[in-house]
Amino acid sequence: MRPIVASDLMNPDVVTVNEALSVEALAQFLTDNEISGAPVVDGEGSLIGVVSMVDVAKVAAHADATHGNFLRTEPGYESIEFDDQAEETLTVVDVLTPTVFTVAEDASVSEVASIMMRHHLHRVLVINDDEELVGIISTSDLLGLLIG
Repeated sequence: MRPIVASDLMNPDVVTVNEALSVEALAQFLTDNEISGAPVVDGEGSLIGVVSMVDVAKVAAHADATHGNFLRTEPGYESIEFDDQAEETLTVVDVLTPTVFTVAEDASVSEVASIMMRHHLHRVLVINDDEELVGIISTSDLLGLLIG
């Protein structure tokens, strides 16, 4: 029997969001699609990061806490700085995480789980030999494997 690999677990129907999408529209998109996050692409379709509902929640929490505006200036949640940019003008590129974790289609389940646990990820992207995005694996997919 062949071991289960990333391509067996992945969802091949990956939805992406454009970097120029407003944070408000992002929240609606994630809610409408019943997903907690998505890969981010630039205007040319190149993968530039990931974004999640946690990023959206941080926008809302900081706006509520300050009754003001903010701009995320560097990767990492510690480096949020307040600016005169209005909350409604923030886009995905302002809040995305630029670090993208990927696995090969033939990565073992234990490799996938190890990467997700080590980096505290809720999703990992699956790429083919040409480094093209071909799928996504979420913690729900791994849990689904356990309950069979």
